[in-house]
Amino acid sequence: MQSTTLSFANMHNHGALFPDLLRARRESFIVRNEWDLPEVDGMEYDQYDTPASRWIAVHEGGQVYAGIRLTPTTNKCGIYTYMIKDAQDGLLEDIPEILLDEPAPVDENVWESSRMFVNNDTPTRLRRRVHFALTLAMLRSAQDLGAKRVLGLIPANWPRWAPALGCDFDAAGPIMEFDGVNSQCISIDMSRNKQ
Repeated sequence: MQSTTLSFANMHNHGALFPDLLRARRESFIVRNEWDLPEVDGMEYDQYDTPASRWIAVHEGGQVYAGIRLTPTTNKCGIYTYMIKDAQDGLLEDIPEILLDEPAPVDENVWESSRMFVNNDTPTRLRRRVHFALTLAMLRSAQDLGAKRVLGLIPANWPRWAPALGCDFDAAGPIMEFDGVNSQCISIDMSRNKQ
């Protein structure tokens, strides 16, 4: 099993991995979760898939098991910045403005993680290993990008599984329900999560 961090600068070195990642995202978010999101040619995408972002894929033998996106909080593309800030600024109708306890930062040392998924086809016997590989790759990539902190909106059951993965997260907002799933913004202090 491999973890690969993709960018617009290096994706040409990885064959079909980027479109395969977007296809796996479609399966997770549009097919399984039934979210109304943009798609084309069997791939899900949104306004945050820009050259400023990085995408981490956990994969093996042409199968994408999991993925996540990192976006700098300094990103700006048209009216959009990053998901948590745009929600706080009232730009995203499906995400409440109160998901973060503080004003959303705009700081070159803070990155947002989003679009985290584990493919439904990932065998049960591999899921824990896939979660660990994805989290470790995300933390390493964020560290390589100079992040001192990472923000994310994840399932609110994170206190149960994060310690098993060796992660030290802090709650950064209230628990909120999205499509029947309780979720919460978390903050990861990279100085406490060295990889």
